[in-house]
Amino acid sequence: MTDVAAAADVLLKTLASRADPEFAAGMQRYFPHDIRALGVGNAAVVEIATDYFRARRDVPAPTRLALAEAVLARAEYHEEVLLGFAVLHKVARTGCGGELLDRCEHWLATYVSNWAQCDDLCLKLLYPFFLGHLDLIPQTRRWVESASPWARRAANVAVVKFVRRKVGRTLFELPTSHVFGNCVRLMHDDHVYVQKGCGWLLKVTAEVHPDEVAEFLRAWHTDMPRDTFRYAVQKMDPPLRRSLMALGQGVTR
Repeated sequence: MTDVAAAADVLLKTLASRADPEFAAGMQRYFPHDIRALGVGNAAVVEIATDYFRARRDVPAPTRLALAEAVLARAEYHEEVLLGFAVLHKVARTGCGGELLDRCEHWLATYVSNWAQCDDLCLKLLYPFFLGHLDLIPQTRRWVESASPWARRAANVAVVKFVRRKVGRTLFELPTSHVFGNCVRLMHDDHVYVQKGCGWLLKVTAEVHPDEVAEFLRAWHTDMPRDTFRYAVQKMDPPLRRSLMALGQGVTR
């Protein structure tokens, strides 16, 4: 039986042993405010978790979830939060049930403090989870009402890979009503990274549904922050992008 507290201690000490103050200083340029960082790259964080479980393949998913909680509860540095998520990467798709989605909502509100942590949770943990739980994707819509800006950003970022995706023999398509409903609710958000999340989801959706996104942008361009609008049209065909950008000259902020 795994001693969760002892396991968390081993993982955190291993991570601390990789600290590189010079690398940590360089990381600051990616963030609008200072973060507490050890200076460990994202790939190395994942490697630490992978190596730990390589000799412990029999650790069940519920124990890993408890271990993730233990690591996150002790996290003081940026990479320690990422390590908490990395503990679950390998079991997210088939080992975890709906309880993981509830925990992620809690973690976004409690432990996540920057865009990189938010996106790591969405793209490295929730992405494999949703591959095994497509039916739970609509539940993320409730996050648009969260008091946490990171949960509100995650409402869009967590689904960007599911605008259209083949999963086994199933072709899953995120309804455009989901996309546009989220963006209408969040485009006026006062947090810049929530606005950027809207732009990202619209940009990806435009690759699959360009006409629908163009119609949405024409209807809402005067309400949408300029950067969100420009991000949304970034990968459209040049003629369509130019016609929309002509409208965008009046976009606010």
